[in-house]
Amino acid sequence: MIRILLADDEALIRAGLRVILEAEDDLTVVGEATTGAEVLPLVRRLRPDLVLMDVRMPDVDGLQATRHVLAAVEQPPRILVVTTFENDDYVYEALRVGASGFLLKRTPPAAIVQAIRLVVLGECLLFPTAIRNLAARRQSGAGDRGRAGDRRALPAALTDREADVLRLMATGLSNAEIAATLYVTGETVKTHVSNLLAKLGARDRTQAVIAAYESGFIDAC
Repeated sequence: MIRILLADDEALIRAGLRVILEAEDDLTVVGEATTGAEVLPLVRRLRPDLVLMDVRMPDVDGLQATRHVLAAVEQPPRILVVTTFENDDYVYEALRVGASGFLLKRTPPAAIVQAIRLVVLGECLLFPTAIRNLAARRQSGAGDRGRAGDRRALPAALTDREADVLRLMATGLSNAEIAATLYVTGETVKTHVSNLLAKLGARDRTQAVIAAYESGFIDAC
């Protein structure tokens, strides 16, 4: 059973999400936060597996709440930020600080359910094209400092195979798909993924791919 905490200041949104999620046998809503300030205490008390976090809330927004949870909880839940606009700068910042992905508020119910399961499993990147577009927008806005240019090295020494895995991760391939592409076993891919996450200091695939874009190892533009 996947335990979910809803964080949104709009009661109608929370109610709609609860109906969608609790219709699934493997999903349960364990609590609701109406402000970003309520998220950390509820995470500590309820120990959810995942937080659906509205990115824009009064007082403490979803970005701040994400930072607080990831900094204060030893084994934090996965965090999916929820937003109205795909190109929201808050979304990119939330991904940078540790959110595992994002959902648009207009996402169909079936896609919301699938996204939650994918993020909890952590074996593929959620919406890789959208993340690349966010990174490209950030690179373009940063000018030469944000483009790949001469910055081809990651801030950690990856083996050639780990680098290959990272590039394929950025396209959204699952471990099984990466294994088939590289002609190796799924266990070998899992080992490479674990090693490169450790070297990059990344919680999950999303943070590893963001690091690859920001270092210029992969050009998002």
